[in-house]
Amino acid sequence: MKRFYKDVSVAPADGGFAVQLDGRRVQTPARNPLILPTERLAEAIAQEWRAQGEEVVATTMPLLRLANTVVDGVAMNRDPVIDAILRFGENDLLCYRADQPEALAARQREGWDPVLAWAHQHHGAKMRIAEGLTHVDQTPEALAALRRALDARDPFSLGALHVIASITGSVVLALAVGDGFLSGGDAFALSRIDEIYQAETWGEDAEATKRVSNLAHELVKAVELMTAARPERVQERN
Repeated sequence: MKRFYKDVSVAPADGGFAVQLDGRRVQTPARNPLILPTERLAEAIAQEWRAQGEEVVATTMPLLRLANTVVDGVAMNRDPVIDAILRFGENDLLCYRADQPEALAARQREGWDPVLAWAHQHHGAKMRIAEGLTHVDQTPEALAALRRALDARDPFSLGALHVIASITGSVVLALAVGDGFLSGGDAFALSRIDEIYQAETWGEDAEATKRVSNLAHELVKAVELMTAARPERVQERN
Protein backbone atom coordinates (compact mmCIF):
# COMPACT_ATOMS: atom_id res chain seq x y z
CA MET A 1 0.00 0.00 0.00
CA LYS A 2 1.01 3.64 -0.45
CA ARG A 3 2.77 5.30 2.44
CA PHE A 4 0.11 7.24 4.34
CA TYR A 5 2.14 8.85 7.12
CA LYS A 6 5.03 11.28 7.58
CA ASP A 7 6.09 11.11 11.20
CA VAL A 8 6.92 7.99 13.24
CA SER A 9 7.33 8.24 17.00
CA VAL A 10 7.36 6.13 20.15
CA ALA A 11 5.25 7.02 23.19
CA PRO A 12 4.56 5.45 26.60
CA ALA A 13 1.32 3.49 26.80
CA ASP A 14 -0.49 1.48 29.44
CA GLY A 15 1.60 -1.64 29.93
CA GLY A 16 4.51 -0.56 27.73
CA PHE A 17 5.21 1.54 24.65
CA ALA A 18 3.35 2.25 21.42
CA VAL A 19 4.51 3.16 17.93
CA GLN A 20 2.68 6.16 16.51
CA LEU A 21 2.18 7.17 12.88
CA ASP A 22 1.41 10.89 12.72
CA GLY A 23 0.36 10.67 16.35
CA ARG A 24 -1.96 7.68 15.91
CA ARG A 25 -1.06 4.40 17.58
CA VAL A 26 -0.33 1.40 15.39
CA GLN A 27 -2.73 -1.51 15.74
CA THR A 28 -2.29 -5.17 14.90
CA PRO A 29 -4.12 -6.81 11.97
CA ALA A 30 -6.75 -8.00 14.50
CA ARG A 31 -7.22 -4.37 15.62
CA ASN A 32 -5.57 -4.91 18.98
CA PRO A 33 -3.34 -2.13 20.34
CA LEU A 34 0.28 -2.91 19.52
CA ILE A 35 1.76 -2.42 22.97
CA LEU A 36 5.45 -3.33 23.20
CA PRO A 37 7.04 -4.26 26.55
CA THR A 38 10.15 -2.09 26.14
CA GLU A 39 11.04 1.21 24.54
CA ARG A 40 13.93 -0.53 22.80
CA LEU A 41 11.60 -2.88 20.91
CA ALA A 42 9.14 -0.10 20.14
CA GLU A 43 11.96 2.00 18.69
CA ALA A 44 13.22 -0.92 16.58
CA ILE A 45 9.76 -1.37 15.09
CA ALA A 46 9.38 2.38 14.62
CA GLN A 47 12.60 2.32 12.61
CA GLU A 48 11.07 -0.29 10.29
CA TRP A 49 8.20 2.12 9.62
CA ARG A 50 10.62 5.01 9.06
CA ALA A 51 12.62 2.95 6.56
CA GLN A 52 9.63 2.50 4.23
CA GLY A 53 9.66 4.36 0.93
CA GLU A 54 6.70 5.56 -1.08
CA GLU A 55 5.08 2.16 -0.57
CA VAL A 56 4.75 0.19 2.66
CA VAL A 57 6.04 -3.35 2.14
CA ALA A 58 5.11 -5.66 5.03
CA THR A 59 7.81 -8.21 4.22
CA THR A 60 10.48 -5.61 4.98
CA MET A 61 9.18 -5.21 8.55
CA PRO A 62 9.93 -8.58 10.20
CA LEU A 63 9.92 -7.29 13.77
CA LEU A 64 6.49 -5.74 13.25
CA ARG A 65 5.13 -8.98 11.81
CA LEU A 66 6.53 -11.01 14.70
CA ALA A 67 5.17 -8.56 17.28
CA ASN A 68 1.74 -8.66 15.63
CA THR A 69 1.80 -12.46 15.85
CA VAL A 70 2.65 -12.30 19.54
CA VAL A 71 -0.11 -9.81 20.39
CA ASP A 72 -2.82 -11.38 18.22
CA GLY A 73 -1.87 -15.02 18.70
CA VAL A 74 0.65 -16.00 21.35
CA ALA A 75 -0.60 -13.78 24.17
CA MET A 76 -4.16 -15.08 23.76
CA ASN A 77 -3.23 -18.74 23.17
CA ARG A 78 -0.37 -19.32 25.56
CA ASP A 79 -0.97 -23.01 26.34
CA PRO A 80 -1.49 -24.10 22.70
CA VAL A 81 1.69 -22.24 21.72
CA ILE A 82 3.65 -24.01 24.46
CA ASP A 83 2.21 -27.32 23.26
CA ALA A 84 3.32 -26.51 19.71
CA ILE A 85 6.86 -25.68 20.82
CA LEU A 86 7.04 -28.77 23.01
CA ARG A 87 6.26 -31.00 20.04
CA PHE A 88 9.72 -30.15 18.73
CA GLY A 89 11.06 -31.54 21.99
CA GLU A 90 9.21 -34.82 21.54
CA ASN A 91 11.25 -35.39 18.36
CA ASP A 92 14.15 -33.07 19.03
CA LEU A 93 16.74 -32.89 16.25
CA LEU A 94 19.62 -33.23 18.72
CA CYS A 95 18.36 -36.64 19.83
CA TYR A 96 18.55 -38.31 16.41
CA ARG A 97 22.05 -39.32 15.41
CA ALA A 98 23.60 -40.89 12.36
CA ASP A 99 25.18 -44.29 12.89
CA GLN A 100 27.25 -43.75 9.73
CA PRO A 101 29.36 -42.28 8.29
CA GLU A 102 31.47 -41.86 11.39
CA ALA A 103 32.63 -38.39 10.31
CA LEU A 104 29.03 -37.13 10.45
CA ALA A 105 28.28 -38.93 13.71
CA ALA A 106 31.38 -37.37 15.25
CA ARG A 107 30.28 -33.88 14.21
CA GLN A 108 26.88 -34.48 15.78
CA ARG A 109 28.41 -35.67 19.05
CA GLU A 110 30.82 -32.75 19.18
CA GLY A 111 28.17 -30.15 18.40
CA TRP A 112 25.06 -31.54 20.08
CA ASP A 113 26.24 -33.35 23.21
CA PRO A 114 27.26 -30.16 25.06
CA VAL A 115 23.85 -28.61 24.40
CA LEU A 116 22.01 -31.68 25.69
CA ALA A 117 24.27 -31.68 28.75
CA TRP A 118 23.37 -28.02 29.33
CA ALA A 119 19.65 -28.80 29.05
CA HIS A 120 20.01 -31.55 31.65
CA GLN A 121 22.05 -29.44 34.03
CA HIS A 122 20.20 -26.15 33.59
CA HIS A 123 16.60 -27.33 33.14
CA GLY A 124 16.63 -30.92 34.42
CA ALA A 125 15.71 -32.28 30.98
CA LYS A 126 17.64 -35.51 30.39
CA MET A 127 16.98 -36.28 26.73
CA ARG A 128 17.23 -39.76 25.26
CA ILE A 129 19.28 -40.32 22.09
CA ALA A 130 18.60 -42.66 19.16
CA GLU A 131 20.94 -43.73 16.36
CA GLY A 132 20.09 -44.61 12.79
CA LEU A 133 16.41 -44.86 11.90
CA THR A 134 15.26 -45.79 15.40
CA HIS A 135 12.57 -43.68 17.05
CA VAL A 136 12.94 -42.73 20.70
CA ASP A 137 10.23 -41.56 23.08
CA GLN A 138 11.35 -38.88 25.49
CA THR A 139 10.50 -39.55 29.12
CA PRO A 140 7.58 -37.72 30.75
CA GLU A 141 10.09 -36.22 33.19
CA ALA A 142 12.20 -34.71 30.41
CA LEU A 143 9.16 -33.28 28.63
CA ALA A 144 7.82 -31.89 31.91
CA ALA A 145 11.16 -30.17 32.49
CA LEU A 146 11.02 -28.59 29.04
CA ARG A 147 7.45 -27.46 29.67
CA ARG A 148 8.46 -25.80 32.94
CA ALA A 149 11.18 -23.92 31.07
CA LEU A 150 8.63 -22.72 28.51
CA ASP A 151 6.00 -21.88 31.13
CA ALA A 152 8.39 -19.33 32.62
CA ARG A 153 8.57 -17.28 29.39
CA ASP A 154 6.72 -14.10 28.52
CA PRO A 155 4.63 -14.01 25.30
CA PHE A 156 7.34 -12.29 23.26
CA SER A 157 9.92 -14.88 24.29
CA LEU A 158 7.47 -17.69 23.51
CA GLY A 159 6.79 -16.24 20.07
CA ALA A 160 10.51 -16.05 19.35
CA LEU A 161 11.18 -19.53 20.73
CA HIS A 162 8.45 -20.97 18.51
CA VAL A 163 10.15 -19.48 15.45
CA ILE A 164 13.59 -20.73 16.52
CA ALA A 165 12.33 -24.23 17.32
CA SER A 166 10.48 -24.37 14.00
CA ILE A 167 13.58 -23.42 12.04
CA THR A 168 16.04 -25.62 13.93
CA GLY A 169 13.74 -28.54 14.68
CA SER A 170 14.87 -28.40 18.30
CA VAL A 171 13.30 -26.98 21.44
CA VAL A 172 16.62 -27.58 23.20
CA LEU A 173 18.43 -25.30 20.76
CA ALA A 174 15.66 -22.71 21.11
CA LEU A 175 15.92 -22.68 24.90
CA ALA A 176 19.72 -22.51 24.66
CA VAL A 177 19.38 -19.34 22.59
CA GLY A 178 16.70 -17.93 24.88
CA ASP A 179 18.93 -18.45 27.92
CA GLY A 180 22.04 -17.07 26.26
CA PHE A 181 23.92 -20.38 26.19
CA LEU A 182 24.09 -20.18 22.38
CA SER A 183 23.89 -17.34 19.92
CA GLY A 184 21.24 -17.52 17.23
CA GLY A 185 23.94 -18.05 14.61
CA ASP A 186 25.55 -20.90 16.53
CA ALA A 187 22.19 -22.61 17.05
CA PHE A 188 21.39 -22.31 13.36
CA ALA A 189 24.76 -23.80 12.40
CA LEU A 190 24.27 -26.68 14.85
CA SER A 191 20.85 -27.39 13.39
CA ARG A 192 22.42 -27.74 9.94
CA ILE A 193 25.25 -30.16 10.74
CA ASP A 194 23.67 -32.83 8.53
CA GLU A 195 22.98 -30.43 5.65
CA ILE A 196 26.45 -28.92 5.82
CA TYR A 197 28.03 -32.36 5.72
CA GLN A 198 25.91 -33.34 2.71
CA ALA A 199 26.73 -30.07 0.92
CA GLU A 200 30.44 -30.63 1.48
CA THR A 201 30.09 -34.13 0.08
CA TRP A 202 27.73 -33.55 -2.83
CA GLY A 203 27.60 -29.80 -3.31
CA GLU A 204 24.81 -27.30 -2.69
CA ASP A 205 22.55 -25.69 -5.27
CA ALA A 206 21.63 -22.01 -5.47
CA GLU A 207 18.01 -22.57 -4.46
CA ALA A 208 19.04 -24.36 -1.28
CA THR A 209 21.53 -21.60 -0.47
CA LYS A 210 18.84 -18.94 -0.84
CA ARG A 211 16.45 -20.90 1.37
CA VAL A 212 19.11 -21.26 4.07
CA SER A 213 19.82 -17.53 3.93
CA ASN A 214 16.14 -16.70 4.37
CA LEU A 215 15.80 -19.05 7.33
CA ALA A 216 18.93 -17.63 8.97
CA HIS A 217 17.55 -14.10 8.59
CA GLU A 218 14.21 -15.15 10.09
CA LEU A 219 15.96 -16.72 13.07
CA VAL A 220 18.10 -13.61 13.60
CA LYS A 221 14.98 -11.45 13.72
CA ALA A 222 13.31 -13.78 16.22
CA VAL A 223 16.36 -13.45 18.48
CA GLU A 224 16.32 -9.68 18.01
CA LEU A 225 12.65 -9.55 19.02
CA MET A 226 13.26 -11.65 22.14
CA THR A 227 16.30 -9.63 23.17
CA ALA A 228 14.69 -6.25 22.60
CA ALA A 229 11.55 -7.30 24.50
CA ARG A 230 13.50 -7.98 27.70
CA PRO A 231 13.63 -5.25 30.34
CA GLU A 232 17.05 -3.68 30.56
CA ARG A 233 17.75 -5.13 34.02
CA VAL A 234 17.21 -8.64 32.62
CA GLN A 235 19.52 -7.96 29.67
CA GLU A 236 22.22 -6.71 32.06
CA ARG A 237 21.86 -9.82 34.23
CA ASN A 238 22.25 -12.07 31.17
